[in-house]
Amino acid sequence: MPGPAGTRRIDAHHHLWDLGRRPQPWMSGPGLDRIARTFDFAELEPLLDEHGVDATVVVQSSSSPDETRELLETAAGSGGRVAGVVGWADLTDPALPDALASLTGPLVGVRHQVQDEADPWWLARADVRRGLASVAAAGLVYDLLVTPRELPAALGAAAALPGLRFVLDHAGKPPIASGGWEQWAPQVTALAALPNVVCKLSGLVTEADRSGWEPAGLLPYARHVLDVFGPGRVMFGSDWPVCTLAASYGDVLSLAAEAASGLSAAESGAVFGGTAAAVYGLG
Repeated sequence: MPGPAGTRRIDAHHHLWDLGRRPQPWMSGPGLDRIARTFDFAELEPLLDEHGVDATVVVQSSSSPDETRELLETAAGSGGRVAGVVGWADLTDPALPDALASLTGPLVGVRHQVQDEADPWWLARADVRRGLASVAAAGLVYDLLVTPRELPAALGAAAALPGLRFVLDHAGKPPIASGGWEQWAPQVTALAALPNVVCKLSGLVTEADRSGWEPAGLLPYARHVLDVFGPGRVMFGSDWPVCTLAASYGDVLSLAAEAASGLSAAESGAVFGGTAAAVYGLG
């Protein structure tokens, strides 16, 4: 993974879950049986060592405040290797400020599975916007888990809340498998025009044909993100273990490195660590 000497390398997006503690409702979909088991930090850590990754950000995978607390406990016991947690909180809860204040540990952001909401304009609701304002007031980042269907609402929310830093997960989930571009690309370009939005170079392999993707089919999407956001507002994330539905940890890292191959050492250092450190306040 490229970057200047001394740059801390950060995987800005991965998951951990314990199916013995709670189910993951989204895991009932077709083709997900390969990841329908517990994944813990002890399984991830050797992969970080193998690929020279110094620190990570773990991201919620269920709408559970208990899961958020457990991830914070995992981070506290990781010796700083899990440097940040993007947890879940109910944005529509009037007591959200108190709920956020009660969480101890390296909480750096909040996320909700907006892509699973029936209403594509969920992010435009007044109660959701109030919750997002509370996230900003708490000094946290908001991760956007959206598809092209929800990108217009995401754009509206980011424009309405310039004081909140938004992170677009998985590049807005472009429909790579079907060759979709026309709906996704202009909306991502519009989001990139807002200075309070950054983007994760993550999750692309599972949006492609999982059984037979080739780098050439994914690189235009990755490079579009780098072009419109600029490397200073892009961060690498593995999306492990979800990525294993289509690729290994090393494959995902290699794909991102190929997308960034034309960047300077300083620009690569931003994509593979510096942007995440700055946006999430990882030191």
